[in-house]
Amino acid sequence: MSTHIPSPPPPDPEDVAPREPAVMSVRSAAVWAMASQYGAFVIQFATSVIISRFFLAPDEVGLFSIALAAALLVAVLQDFGLSRYISGLPRLTPEEVNRCSSVAFIFSLIITAIIAALAWPLALFYGLPQLGPLLLIIAGSYLFLPMSVVPLALMARSMRFTGHFAVNVGGAAVHGVVALSLAWWGFSAFSLAWAVLATGLARGVIAQVIQPAKTFPLRLDGLKPVLSFGGKASTLYMTGALGSRSPDMIVGKLVDLFAVGLFSRATSLAEQFRALIAGAIGGVFYPAFARLRDNGEPLAPAYLRVVAGYTALVWPGMAGLALAAWPLVMLLYGEVWIETAPLLTMIALQAALLMALPLVSDLPILLGRMNRLLALNILETAVSIALLVAGSLLAGAWGAAASRLIYALAFMAIYLGFMRGLVGFSWRGWLTILAKSLAVTVAALAPLALTYLYWMGPHEITFPVLLLAVAGGALGWLCTMFGTRHPALDDLCRMAAPLVRPLLPRLGAWLEGERKWAGKAP
Repeated sequence: MSTHIPSPPPPDPEDVAPREPAVMSVRSAAVWAMASQYGAFVIQFATSVIISRFFLAPDEVGLFSIALAAALLVAVLQDFGLSRYISGLPRLTPEEVNRCSSVAFIFSLIITAIIAALAWPLALFYGLPQLGPLLLIIAGSYLFLPMSVVPLALMARSMRFTGHFAVNVGGAAVHGVVALSLAWWGFSAFSLAWAVLATGLARGVIAQVIQPAKTFPLRLDGLKPVLSFGGKASTLYMTGALGSRSPDMIVGKLVDLFAVGLFSRATSLAEQFRALIAGAIGGVFYPAFARLRDNGEPLAPAYLRVVAGYTALVWPGMAGLALAAWPLVMLLYGEVWIETAPLLTMIALQAALLMALPLVSDLPILLGRMNRLLALNILETAVSIALLVAGSLLAGAWGAAASRLIYALAFMAIYLGFMRGLVGFSWRGWLTILAKSLAVTVAALAPLALTYLYWMGPHEITFPVLLLAVAGGALGWLCTMFGTRHPALDDLCRMAAPLVRPLLPRLGAWLEGERKWAGKAP
């Protein structure tokens, strides 16, 4: 039975003010979050392409992927729910910030120690001696974690996403420089591990410069609310991580390094494209929904707008990635990686399906339904791992990727009723949005699909023809967005207005709202 998450005792009203006003609107915050994601994506994507094409083979990438996946299983404790805790508090005192920073420091030491202790046992388990030192290097990166966790949470709470832009893009730039330099000098998989360490340091330094958060002296009084919330959040994150972080480890153990390299590259490419399209704005939603909750406003209209925005963008983008998988893999990584293409198709479609039901962790945490969420998350994780093991044993990397599609359907079955009861959205509204998003997705894919059928197949298509088909798809998407009066159109155009206005003032003003052409969300 679900219970309410313990909240910190209300502070004396004479000591603190109500929740501070947001520095920027949700739309402006989303624009900055997307800019942050785009900037980091360009750097990370270019780095992965250059390293995969010129320096590292699939088995080398596979070795690092196993090490990183093992570290990330432990590192789900890194945040300890602090970002959600800080954003969700109606009021925040300097003392509470100091407590959260102290907790972040303690858990960084715990994470570093656990990963270091697991390094050699895991190397023996996999029969890979190099896995041990890789894990030790990655473990060192978590020593710098306290420098960035609380500052980023404070920026998100105040909707100051310009700081997130600096931290994310700066960290990605350092990662790219270190990884490429060391790969060029022949450090193999270790180039990626040292890049992870350098990125942790860079993110921490940048975050502290923008938003200092006091850690020392450690403040250990009054930790009960923080630990109560963080304990439940970490349990939830741990079960989620078993499903999301274990695939590389399972494929690496049940198949081989070459297979895990292909599977990891497909997963990474799909995740990078998903994040490029819509991943960054997810960080905006939690503090935005927290403000709606504090004001007593209904969540269903806002949630349907989130569903509309995600599916209108992510569905066409990920379906397009799935359809163009073969020519893209050949273009970006070369023939040695071509077996990644069918895996990428299935994983991209899985990512698209999951966007029909976003925020399945965020909103239950915010609304105090973590116990129920945890039970569902355990079920979801068990299904995910079982499907992954079965797929890997039956058909190697291809079976592992195919299991992700079945998992996406199971995910919907597990969470749909829970989320509807929690948020209160209508079936009709949700299904209407999905139908319109499916229509714009079909319109976006039609030019490339017709090109394959009547002109050049996926093995023969040239890059200029692929670009032409993508451009035609973008035009078809835009026309269908208008034609269906998609509920995401108004929000997307308003978000685009600040980017367009400096170059085309009249168009920017029109996008911002002088013309009302988009229908409201159901």
